[in-house]
Amino acid sequence: MAYEQQYLDLLRRVRTAPVRSTRNGDVHSFFGARIECLDVPNTFPLLTSKRVWMKGVMEELAWFLRGSTNVQELRDKGVRIWDVNVPGTDAGPIYGYQWRNFGGSGYDQVAEVIRLLKENPTSRRIFLSAWCPPQLSEMALPPCHVSYQFYVDDQDRVCCQTYQRSVDVFLGLPFNMASAAALTMLVAASTGRQAGDVSLCLGDVHLYVNHEQAAETQLAKETSTPPRASVERVSEHLMDVQRSDLRIIGYHHAGRIAAPLS
Repeated sequence: MAYEQQYLDLLRRVRTAPVRSTRNGDVHSFFGARIECLDVPNTFPLLTSKRVWMKGVMEELAWFLRGSTNVQELRDKGVRIWDVNVPGTDAGPIYGYQWRNFGGSGYDQVAEVIRLLKENPTSRRIFLSAWCPPQLSEMALPPCHVSYQFYVDDQDRVCCQTYQRSVDVFLGLPFNMASAAALTMLVAASTGRQAGDVSLCLGDVHLYVNHEQAAETQLAKETSTPPRASVERVSEHLMDVQRSDLRIIGYHHAGRIAAPLS
């Protein structure tokens, strides 16, 4: 089943799930789901039933890959998606910090992922984690997309499976799908390979009650042919990724659907 149909089915399902109270509002919620995005260069998982802001996706991903925690770097690019969680400038030891300097130890997980893919591509230890329990209290927001496991398949493609503990279906998940696919393509290119399939394993799947109407609007929209994507510049260590390094081709969508960030 195409990735967008899987997403829309998930949105319909969570829309009718029981309501529960959480730290930042009432949500419809259920536990445990999966979305599979196949052959991401030729079927890049950007939703077409609404616009997904690819600039925000790529600027945030490049920020993570630099290991930065300075939110001002995103603001300077016109990306303010972290403002609700970081009123100042330092987000604490969040995603990029853990990716590049796990637990403050100096251990660069991204570099190790790339090394293993090059030197030991059948390893079952090609794993990237942002979950560092001793530092969770120092983070502006504990990681939602917790981990990524990479796998070289029988076509010599780099595939990826992620685990996401907390899934804001309307606003967050469309970003997460595109970001995971973009990361996989960039990692693959840095090892001289093409990307393959990307799967997302989802934990607490939820829709904020104040997103109900936006979800209904999206579910009434028509979908379009998925876009394609290509890596335009290979960054060997992924420390200097630019938004222009990934090109999206043929993205047609039904327009922006606004919803408040909880």
